[in-house]
This record gives sequence, C-alpha cells and structure tokens, in this order.
Amino acid sequence: MYPPKHHQEFTIDHIKHVARNYPFATLVSAQEKTPFITHIPLIFHGDKLVGHIDANNPHVNLLKYDYPVMAVFQGPQTYISPSIYTTEQLPTWNYIISHASGIVKEIKNIDQIKQSIVTMTEFLETPEHAYTLLLDDPKMDRLTPYIHCFEIEVQKWEGKFKLSQDKIPQDIENAKQELIQNNQRNIAEFVNELFEKHF
Repeated sequence: MYPPKHHQEFTIDHIKHVARNYPFATLVSAQEKTPFITHIPLIFHGDKLVGHIDANNPHVNLLKYDYPVMAVFQGPQTYISPSIYTTEQLPTWNYIISHASGIVKEIKNIDQIKQSIVTMTEFLETPEHAYTLLLDDPKMDRLTPYIHCFEIEVQKWEGKFKLSQDKIPQDIENAKQELIQNNQRNIAEFVNELFEKHF
C-alpha cells in the first residue's frame, strides 16, 4: 500500500483483526486488462480465508488453479474536518483498511463445502448464536450444486490505519471520537433514507 509509513500497520494480528471484525470483503482478480470484483464475506479457516460465490458468477474462473487474488477489508472510515482539531490542520480522511494477497484454490469436496458453510454461519452468528445451521440440513444438499467454494492461501497481509497518528494526543483523541460518531450517525441516516425510498 502507498506510504507514508506512519499510516502503515505492521502488526499482522492487528491487520487480521480488521478482517475478522469486518469480514465482508471486496475480492479482486484481474485477467489481462479486465478486473473481476466480487463482494462477499470471507472467514478464517486457520490461516486461510474461505468463501463462496454463485457458480454462475464469471469471477469463478479466476478463483481456482492457484490464481492470484486480493481481498480488501474495510473498517470504519470518515471525513475529518479541521474544526475538530485544537491545532491548525487541513481536511483529510481517516480509515482502517486491510489487504490480503494470495493464491486461490477451488474446494470441490461436498462435505468440505457444507462444513465451510456451517463454520461461516457459526462465526457470523457470534456471540448470540440465535440460529444454528446443521450439517445434515437437507437445504444444504440443494444449495451446494449452485455455489463455488474456494480458499485463499494468504501470502501477504498489509494494513493502512490512517488515524491522525501525526497529530498531538488531543487531536488524535478528537479524530478517534469523530470516526466513531460519524460512522454511527451516517449509517443510521443512510439506511433510514434508503429504506424510505425503496419501501
């Protein structure tokens, strides 16, 4: 990722923490000059990432055979107004991003595919576990022919956490609160407006 280094995150556990907490990834592959982009949840199975897409998705052909792929996990992000600082600053944007680059292999074994769906459901249902998907659920047998399951062997993790690290402590704290408050407020406003327009 693009420097400066004071915005780079080098602790792998911190970078993976973003992927675990924001698992809805942007999956990117390229074939010659054509990009293929799919938005899906990716879940850790050990050190690998596992996901599923519709078997008719044209991206399927690039999600097998050790093809290179990148997954982008985006955490909270927001515009930062100079008005929140105690010092003279310019407008900026703060964000938390993790990239996972690696090679991808297709998972063909039906039992492994079903287990991966169960594992993903268990993870996404945490912590309440209001719903439990059973491995022998007959709906699973009807689903598996229509999905493409794959795993990513991650070869490189990168993180960019742009959090006003180059500012004085009070301005760092102000930027942190802005990141929290803006995400909570903007999500509520956007979703409510969207639902009003569509329903």
